[in-house]
Amino acid sequence: MNVDELQRSVLSALSQVRGAGSDQDVVSAGQVQGVEVAADGSVRFGFQLRAQDSGDLVKAVRAAAEGVAGEGKVKVNVQLPQTSSTPPGRGPQPGSVPAPTPKPGVLSGVAHVVAVSSGKGGVGKSMVSANLAASFAKQGLRVGLLDADIYGPNIPLMFGETRRPSVSGEKGREMIEPLEAHGVRLMSLGFLLDKEQPAIMRGPLITGILRQFLEQVDWGDLDVMVVDMPPGTGDAQLSLVQSIDVDGVVMVTTPQDVATGDVRRGVKMFERVNTRVLGIVENMSGYLCPHCGEEVDIFGRGGGESLAAEMKLEFLGKVPLDPAVSRAGDAGTPTVVGSPESPAGSALTALASDIRERLVRGS
Repeated sequence: MNVDELQRSVLSALSQVRGAGSDQDVVSAGQVQGVEVAADGSVRFGFQLRAQDSGDLVKAVRAAAEGVAGEGKVKVNVQLPQTSSTPPGRGPQPGSVPAPTPKPGVLSGVAHVVAVSSGKGGVGKSMVSANLAASFAKQGLRVGLLDADIYGPNIPLMFGETRRPSVSGEKGREMIEPLEAHGVRLMSLGFLLDKEQPAIMRGPLITGILRQFLEQVDWGDLDVMVVDMPPGTGDAQLSLVQSIDVDGVVMVTTPQDVATGDVRRGVKMFERVNTRVLGIVENMSGYLCPHCGEEVDIFGRGGGESLAAEMKLEFLGKVPLDPAVSRAGDAGTPTVVGSPESPAGSALTALASDIRERLVRGS
């Protein structure tokens, strides 16, 4: 199928999609804008989401296009509706955030970007990020880990790296050289701050730092970049998806409702900005007593799996509460490196293999 035929086929498939309660398909209603087909068969177009539309309509539009072009070959730039109280050009309000507009050329040498996020802090998001990156490196991949958790940069400690990065290049074109540990290229604000120095800054400064880490760090060619996001649904998350194409997000939770409820909001945020959620990981999922062998559900049971089923997402697996994790993190060695045969090490290695397979097949 040539480019013109593929474009017509995609438009035909989209013309079969209607929003709930609408008497027009999305093409006739003018919601589909600028369908572009590249020589490699990838498809990109804009989609105007109206105030009355649900986020599920974006999924339906993507699925229709992927039914023609193939999974992983469709990029939909969603334009969200302005709220009635927001004059045009006055900035985002709840329910109205800018559509992703990735900057061409940023991370051009990076094949895949995976973000690791959570709804709340303390659920082990940075631990999962560190171990995914280290496990990918053990598999022979070229890996980078960007610590976007500006207020709580824990990646330096987890990798046992305390040096300050160097700067190279001509004046006006300087590039920061990432540090490397356990086969992973690293960049974190923690490398630039004194040990007890707090990161006191407002949203625009956070956005500027994240863009600097994306655009002014010499990452080189990578098979995969892991981004450790801060908890919540704020500036860093929006800046990331508006700066680069993210292949998928891994959401981390613990079993109890107070954590899964926040993850639900995080999932909805990523869906609203047209970023694929690869699935949910349940961390601290039971503790196996080393003395009697009994499994104790300290933080409850099955919350992550139930949430994944409710939101029609993949459940990527459970990571048990394991003393090997805290020992490895404090020692500056990810669990998959320091204690690969431990219950948590085995679970994290399997998680990395699963995510790598999903990236390869684009789902």
